[in-house]
Amino acid sequence: MNQGRQAPPRAARRAADIAHDRLESLIATLQLAPGSAVAEAALSERIGLGRTPVREALLRMVAAGLIRQEPRRGLRVAAIELAEHLNVLQTRRVLEQLIAGAAARRATPAQREAIRMHAARMRAAADAGDLDLYMAADQALDAVCHEACRNISAVNAVAPLVIQCRRFWYAYRHEGDLLAGARQHGIMADGIATGDAAVARQGADALMDYLDAFTRKVIDA
Repeated sequence: MNQGRQAPPRAARRAADIAHDRLESLIATLQLAPGSAVAEAALSERIGLGRTPVREALLRMVAAGLIRQEPRRGLRVAAIELAEHLNVLQTRRVLEQLIAGAAARRATPAQREAIRMHAARMRAAADAGDLDLYMAADQALDAVCHEACRNISAVNAVAPLVIQCRRFWYAYRHEGDLLAGARQHGIMADGIATGDAAVARQGADALMDYLDAFTRKVIDA
């Protein structure tokens, strides 16, 4: 009987996770533009989920800083702050090194193979100049690495920072270099796939160096 009562909350949490993923994608790809108003009912209809999971997802995004709650204006998508983005990268650097090293030590054989596959997909998308496919492969690579590291605290901390970085890339992609990004991801992926934690951390660090240089290029433009 107790197990039967627990099933509905688990289903509700799953729906909220799906809503969160879909809303994150809309924010990261600028389909929900920085500064735009957020209406719960409209978003519920747009992503095809009920208002309760959408509301929960929005609360999580407010806590993560992706959405702002403003007096008398309601919810709005957070603006992209150029200078603050350097702090985002500084914080993400530490977390990515931790996650990459842990994933290299703890990944299963299936996860290592998936990491190789997604890194190869990123390189192929970069060669083709296809930003959407590149970002999809990047997101898939992150998902496997996050699962493989088995450190939910680090994953929860880095997740909103990753979304901010993806959104920044979409906003200023004219200044970016997909091939360079794919190469750095490839180094990190190789370290994780081969179980070499030092190489994985070096790859994560090199990726953050690239993103830092990209950000400074945007700021100086």
